[in-house]
Amino acid sequence: MIKFENVTMAYRKDGNPALNDVTFEIADGEFVFLVGQSGAGKSTILRLLIREETAKNGTVLIDDINIGMLPQKEVPKLRRNIGMVFQDFRLLPEKTVAENVAFALQVLSKSPDEIKQTVPAVLDLVGLLDKANRRPEQLSGGEQQRVAIARALVNRPAILMADEPTGNLDPDTSVEIMRLLDQINKAGTTVIMATHDAGIVDQMRK
Repeated sequence: MIKFENVTMAYRKDGNPALNDVTFEIADGEFVFLVGQSGAGKSTILRLLIREETAKNGTVLIDDINIGMLPQKEVPKLRRNIGMVFQDFRLLPEKTVAENVAFALQVLSKSPDEIKQTVPAVLDLVGLLDKANRRPEQLSGGEQQRVAIARALVNRPAILMADEPTGNLDPDTSVEIMRLLDQINKAGTTVIMATHDAGIVDQMRK
């Protein structure tokens, strides 16, 4: 369960707050859209959840833990339970698809045997097992985003957050990515997606 209780977040003392007294709940296993134009506070909510930012006022809780009060040494543990997908993919160009996904486990000091077993499984889930040895430049935009999703999922997080994941994709590819996120959600992962595209939200409601 994720809870925002009366959260206010301002980046400048004299500016309008990115979030102003925001309260909401997200139950485990939900698929939630944060919809709005640039500057509406969508990305701010995601940054608060991974503790890149802390709220000026109010409380942000995950499983009843006030993450704004977490000691800094506990923040990496929090982030291991949250997968993150970005609009610009953020893949390592010199590494293959499999190596990009494996890297997320290597930084967590997972064993070579676990990595060897886990990476093919998650690549199969996103439909890229046959392209495991290709580099990002050899992939389409949609395929690169699938690699990014695989990397975010490989540690089996309870929460997957996606910040404008279809922003750089054509409409047909965007639909494919949304179907994949829906599939991931139906398998039990909480999905939180920030988007300015209300059309994507309408399609998912059908």
